[in-house]
Amino acid sequence: MKSIEEGLLPPVIIRGQPEPLMRLSERMEHYNIPGVSIAVINNGELEGVLSEGLRRAGGDSPIKPDTLFQAASISKPVTAMAALRLVEDGKLELDQDVNEVLQSWKIPESVLTFDERVTLRRLLSHTAGMTVHGFNGYPIGEGIPTLLEILDSKPPANSEPIRVELVPGSRYEYSGGGYVVVQQLLNDITSMDFQNLMAELVFGPLSMQNSTFLQPLPNEESSRAAEGHSLSGEPIIGGWYVYPELAAAGLWSTPSDLACFLIEVMKSMKGQSNVILSPTMIQEMLQAQGGDGTWGFGMGFLRAGEGSALQIIIGGSNQGYRSKMVAFPETGQGAVVMANGEAGEELNNEVLRGIAKAYGWPAMGPIEKTLIDVDPQILDQFVGDYILPDYPDFPINIRAEKNKLILNTKADGETRELHPESDTRFFSTVSTREYTFIRDDQGIVVALETSGGGGQTIIVQKVK
Repeated sequence: MKSIEEGLLPPVIIRGQPEPLMRLSERMEHYNIPGVSIAVINNGELEGVLSEGLRRAGGDSPIKPDTLFQAASISKPVTAMAALRLVEDGKLELDQDVNEVLQSWKIPESVLTFDERVTLRRLLSHTAGMTVHGFNGYPIGEGIPTLLEILDSKPPANSEPIRVELVPGSRYEYSGGGYVVVQQLLNDITSMDFQNLMAELVFGPLSMQNSTFLQPLPNEESSRAAEGHSLSGEPIIGGWYVYPELAAAGLWSTPSDLACFLIEVMKSMKGQSNVILSPTMIQEMLQAQGGDGTWGFGMGFLRAGEGSALQIIIGGSNQGYRSKMVAFPETGQGAVVMANGEAGEELNNEVLRGIAKAYGWPAMGPIEKTLIDVDPQILDQFVGDYILPDYPDFPINIRAEKNKLILNTKADGETRELHPESDTRFFSTVSTREYTFIRDDQGIVVALETSGGGGQTIIVQKVK
């Protein structure tokens, strides 16, 4: 664990150069994140837990292995596992029209549902065509809507009504709203409180003693919960927001509890355990819906890669919290990282890359790039301002400094060095985006194309 604490890695490293020394405590300070907790899985077992920092910035209560964090969208695979258990118990059907089973509320019919229906499989895999990507939560002390008020967007609900906006089954469209429908479905089918249902179907069987869907968090649990923090590191008023959208975002948990969940998924996938689901159902859960079945969302998890590089991933983002968990079922490896700060996604990725390197994961390590020498006179040709026509007040500035190219974006004040892979193509070590300068027929630089890094390709025009 010490090597992980001192071995965080950026997304890109330069071949032949020493790896940057990135310590967890220093990166937490860089991102204004008071606390983080990490669980590492190796050889199908919990290898260890590393907890660093404070529950609240400026306080004196440390993060411990049993400190609770909001898991946000990591709630979804936990919910999916419970729903699939009910399928195996014969109480639900994966491909049945859920309106035939819903009792307290029905999905409004429309021309979009004439030929294709909303099913549990589609709701769990984000292919049901439902609205509402995610939820904003509710500040402590404000009114908390009921589930029916959330579904129909009635006060005090602060999200849009949950409706069908695409033909069900036509394509993937991430929808936290779809999981709220699942929550209502499970309530109707079992006549049980959602927290009690999850405790009976998942938490109890897997000994997840530090996990709960109780929202608001009871006072006896609040005393060991990490408080959420803004991008600037300021504590959220009241400590955190309340998320009554339990199935989509309401889980409180710890990395070690979630590691137990991942370990069960991996063992069941290999036919070594069936504590909750049979190996056949786990395979069904992890099968990517649509496409060739090897990449995309299954029921709760994102699936990517094949063979030893097959990975199942899910990240979470609630107000003041960021979390991520990943597992490699073939190798029995994985990790869970939870942070109590808005910039935690970047920190979590740095942690995971360090773990990938330390444990020899088959994927998720940093990308290696080869650096070449470029004539400084060529670099000078790239200097100037580049703008998008729709956003002229937020230019990208490129300057040359000591035979290096420096990129600065006015919108966020971000500055990064660009390293040459060729005379026109550059990269930075802080993201996987690539930067390609475009010349006209006369060889004059007229634009800059940026691509990759999980975002779309953008072409910005050179103005001076």
